[in-house]
Amino acid sequence: MKIAPFIKAIEKHNAITQNKMEHILIHTGQHYDDRMSQAFFEDLGIPDADINLGIGSGSHAQQVGNTMIAFEKVLEAEKPDWVVVVGDVNATLACSVTAKKMHIKVCHIEAGLRSGDMKMPEEINRLVTDRLSDLLLTPDILSSENLRKEGVSEEKIKFVGNIMIDTLESNREKAAQLKIYDIIKANIIDIHNLELSTLNIELNAFALITLHRPSNVDQKEVLEPLMRFLLDEVSKDMPIIWPIHPRTRKQLENFELWEEVLSHPHMILLFPLGYHNMLCLNMDATIMLSDSGGLQEECTVLGTPCLTLRWNTERPITLREHGGASVLVGNNVERIRKEYEQTLKFNRKPQRPELWDGQTAGRVLEAILEAD
Repeated sequence: MKIAPFIKAIEKHNAITQNKMEHILIHTGQHYDDRMSQAFFEDLGIPDADINLGIGSGSHAQQVGNTMIAFEKVLEAEKPDWVVVVGDVNATLACSVTAKKMHIKVCHIEAGLRSGDMKMPEEINRLVTDRLSDLLLTPDILSSENLRKEGVSEEKIKFVGNIMIDTLESNREKAAQLKIYDIIKANIIDIHNLELSTLNIELNAFALITLHRPSNVDQKEVLEPLMRFLLDEVSKDMPIIWPIHPRTRKQLENFELWEEVLSHPHMILLFPLGYHNMLCLNMDATIMLSDSGGLQEECTVLGTPCLTLRWNTERPITLREHGGASVLVGNNVERIRKEYEQTLKFNRKPQRPELWDGQTAGRVLEAILEAD
């Protein structure tokens, strides 16, 4: 979702100038579930990766180590001028470290995001990547200020906006043409749950859920109360659509909760969705409950009221106190219930932080060309 608009910006640049930029797309293969990876390549028109490292699953150390070993061979063979990394996953850290050890310049798209929570593996990835990067491209003014407070020199910081919103804006029209019932029918896990009532779901309220973080799904004493709240309370107000992450499904099965969730008449469990399907659901949802940072951003622009099932966020620009659509509720059911009841009273109120205009990819490319 973050690389698609950047590649399109390069292609546009190369079509109108003699000073062409060569690029090689490396897919580390960290997101190894085909529905969650290949679907995004196809949906967003991303060309097949030039090189797929095929790293797959494993512990943090295994993923970082295996990526560094494989990526070093690529750099030795290709000798690029720049390595561009995005986000905060293990591949972001591994590739930035490897590049700097080989004296290759690093550009970090989505730099400066901070949750302040050192227990989050992603926070370590952000801090190390930003410390090593030669060019830090920030999505919002709060992120730029984080870097300044950490002593990053001003010439390395470029506020370019949120590249995720480029993808949203370029795909909004296509997503709006989809039918929610068609999405459900094509992706529902148990076809027997496809009741006639869901035929009219476009005309009624529904809640949209995503849940995947270990802090929410890896302990039964945390996950089970969340399930009880969804099944016993939210489902009485409206149907629940839940594209379920493989990790979460595995844990529900381990905790012997899966069959109850699957068989609930107002719980619509879906396989992981492609980008357009998920965007379509978000555009029409009455409320979002999610622990995804990217969906916090989408909810802000779409105006979907969002309960963020985390105690902190690296994207505070999306919170209501900064004009966004999200509120932090953690995984405490009492707090979730209170905010849920309040949030149902809100109307959609789309917000657009500065430079979240769908034109970030062009500014990214311009920043790299100027720095070079």
